[in-house]
Amino acid sequence: MNRRSFIVAKLMSPRTRLKPDSEILAGAVRIIERLGPSRFTLADVGKEVGIAPATLMQRFGSKRGLLLAIASQGASGVREEFARIRAECRSPLRAVEAVARCMAQMARTPEAVANHLAFLEMDLADPDFHRLALAHARQFGAELRALLEEAVRTGELRRCPIARLALAVQSIMGGSMLNWAIYREGKADAWIAADLETLLRPYRADAVSRHIERRRKKLRT
Repeated sequence: MNRRSFIVAKLMSPRTRLKPDSEILAGAVRIIERLGPSRFTLADVGKEVGIAPATLMQRFGSKRGLLLAIASQGASGVREEFARIRAECRSPLRAVEAVARCMAQMARTPEAVANHLAFLEMDLADPDFHRLALAHARQFGAELRALLEEAVRTGELRRCPIARLALAVQSIMGGSMLNWAIYREGKADAWIAADLETLLRPYRADAVSRHIERRRKKLRT
């Protein structure tokens, strides 16, 4: 549940073409959100991006080839996407929150979440897709860990087991999205943000300061 938002790296194909692969793959992701990975056809994608299905066959070989291209771009585009998000945020924790909002783009509707879960089934069952999903998950976790380590260095977070915290953040983003799709209360981005804040609050440096101040007040009374 943590990779469809990072699927399409903003990369141009090395050969000159009317449409770059990234544009086609972004269109394919939109189709998958609406129809799911098993029901869509190359004709659906061709209509979405304005390319003949035969041209898609020439470029990707098959529907499976297109799906693997989506997964491959997702695995290779994580570092670039995190760098873009970090550059737009004034602090590392704000960047983590922005990553969560990016994840929430997969949850425009509960039906979209269901279709992303259908893609996840392929990630888990097919060795070729799983290899790419694992590469994506590891890179995603490494980038989260780097942001949390920076947050410790800059004083936003107190010292804590960063590796475990990064895994917990990664887990809560996907799990929170699934809970939102079940409960269907409010907006997905607000739901995920609230769960993320619940997880991070005890580790925030200002939370530690408040705890110390409360202890001092008790000692004075």
